[in-house]
Amino acid sequence: MNTPLPAEIFKAYDIRGIVGKSLTPDIVRRIGRALGSLARDRQQTAIAVGRDGRLSGPDLAGALMDGINAAGMDAIDIGCVPTPLSYFAAHQLGCHSCVSVTGSHNPPDYNGLKMVIGGETLAGDAIQALKARIEAGDLHSGTGQRRSADVRAAYVERIVSDIKLARPLKIVMDCGNGVAGAVAPELFTRLGCQIVPLFCEVDGNFPNHHPDPSKPENLEDVIHALKTTDAELGIAFDGDGDRLGVVTKDGEIIFPDRQLMLFAADVLSRVPGGEIIFDVKCTRLLAPWIKQHGGRPTMWNTGHALIKKKLKETDAPLAGEMSGHVFFKERWFGFDDGLYAGARLLEILSRSTDPSATLKALPNATSTPELNIKMAEGEPFALIDKLKQSATFSGAEQIITIDGVRVEYADGFGLARPSNTTPVVVLRFEADNPAALARIQADFHRAISAVWPGVALPF
Repeated sequence: MNTPLPAEIFKAYDIRGIVGKSLTPDIVRRIGRALGSLARDRQQTAIAVGRDGRLSGPDLAGALMDGINAAGMDAIDIGCVPTPLSYFAAHQLGCHSCVSVTGSHNPPDYNGLKMVIGGETLAGDAIQALKARIEAGDLHSGTGQRRSADVRAAYVERIVSDIKLARPLKIVMDCGNGVAGAVAPELFTRLGCQIVPLFCEVDGNFPNHHPDPSKPENLEDVIHALKTTDAELGIAFDGDGDRLGVVTKDGEIIFPDRQLMLFAADVLSRVPGGEIIFDVKCTRLLAPWIKQHGGRPTMWNTGHALIKKKLKETDAPLAGEMSGHVFFKERWFGFDDGLYAGARLLEILSRSTDPSATLKALPNATSTPELNIKMAEGEPFALIDKLKQSATFSGAEQIITIDGVRVEYADGFGLARPSNTTPVVVLRFEADNPAALARIQADFHRAISAVWPGVALPF
């Protein structure tokens, strides 16, 4: 029982591995027993278990529940549902604990676990402690019960009873064959939308395109459908339904930091002076926008679990990050939910005769997509440490080091941060114009090359 576990599956925000290799039913069973033991230590009564549409989901969810039961903890099987419905189940069923068996937007041969125990999203040290617990054999024994529950109707009802569209909207909806397809068409039809559906059949092979709306190439089908139909707007979900992509009628992608502007203005109209949390990858136009609408901007670390923790510590009504996770605490529960974010988006846009014009009017800047420096395991953190210690940046007005190195200039910013999920340094640049963007990139090129000679830079 005490054989070592593959260290690489225990990530910063979740557990994730390749099915049949680093992630097997036996490994997931052992993790389930550790989660059941932790839940017992925290006086919990049951853990809700949901899974996305991946082909490995049923076996791994079954193994997970076997492990939870072996620790003497009850498991509630909520079936094949988007990750946000697992979070919702923890509230709805009163168990405050849940696990979503999901590979999120990873390739089909991946799967993983997103975990909440006693209302706490497990991340960082808590995930490492879980691994240590298994290896030490510090596990409870017992015979927990397993039962089933269906929370889909309650979830849809809860949203439909609260969110009201000012007028019906016709939208393109791309579920990318992910699990959002099991719920989103019904939800948005009930809200009063006419839907042009794309790939809403749940299929763990993802036969049409990868379900990751943060990558522009995965939104090409939405853009095409907007051109060839009379739909006003396009939305897309990632593989497990906790992130949202948005496209205007003329094919412009509205990235999540600009979506957050729309949400912030709306939320602050009801929560004046509210704190709005966003991650270090977001546009520098966001903080002034939040202040202009009477809110308090807070920049924070990237990572859905870390943002959720910060949201819990504060009275912030809203948080979001560049990857597409948006967290509403006003009128909702504070967890990231792409379907709910989509519903809130349409509620706001339905008040406009031209939703795309409303979106396109949001402040914008010249920027790069996310760029990656591929390195060996451990090297990204070493490079960022060297940047923090000795790098100089010409014309920098402020250097922010809460998560990597973000350098603010008078006319833009540059960011370099180590990814917590893969061995890459993540880069992002934004400026008032292309010339300023080129200058900032050149400054970063010089600074990074000085601390790590010979590194291959993607810009």
